[in-house]
Amino acid sequence: MPSGAARLYTPSEAAAVSGLAIKAVNNAIDKRIIQAARSARSGRANARALTADDVLRVKLWYKVGTILSQERRQRLFDAIREQPKAKTVKADELVIVDVAEARRQIAQGTRALEDAEALVSSDKTVLNGEPVFKGTRIPVRLIAAMLEQGADEDELLEGYPKLVRRHLELSRIWTAAHPRRGRPKSLGERGLPLKSSKRVKLQSASQAA
Repeated sequence: MPSGAARLYTPSEAAAVSGLAIKAVNNAIDKRIIQAARSARSGRANARALTADDVLRVKLWYKVGTILSQERRQRLFDAIREQPKAKTVKADELVIVDVAEARRQIAQGTRALEDAEALVSSDKTVLNGEPVFKGTRIPVRLIAAMLEQGADEDELLEGYPKLVRRHLELSRIWTAAHPRRGRPKSLGERGLPLKSSKRVKLQSASQAA
């Protein structure tokens, strides 16, 4: 991204930095919740790209969804657009939204994602292009998957001495922002070759009874 240029987020990146589900972000785009904020941009390539303000709108849309009606949420967005530097915005007579905190969370998530992206590389000569932590052959998605399955962080660091705890922390947000496309890769493709196999004969329903 060019120096000084405002970042555009893919739906998965927006979900990762905002703490929302990817389905929620895609629904917001499909329902044109952020259409007004995106209308100034042109080009088919960025048809689903989001600005930081778009991400803020989506985050607030879902976070205050149980409190405000759609009409009131729209008034909230209008107020934020009219007061871009306001720390809090009055959504209605009784609800005041902490917009500054929402922006802080998004900025924090963006910094973490950028830190993660700086630690990851992809080279076709290394594990067929599977994204790995720079200077290693350790797949980022593998580490994130192991953490998701409950792997102990200290054991992972012992098993992968080239990693530090920061790698583990950032593997999650990088993987969330860059979901794998196509079929899941096998253990061998992830750098974990299968060492043994065993054929198991399935029982019929009558045998299992």
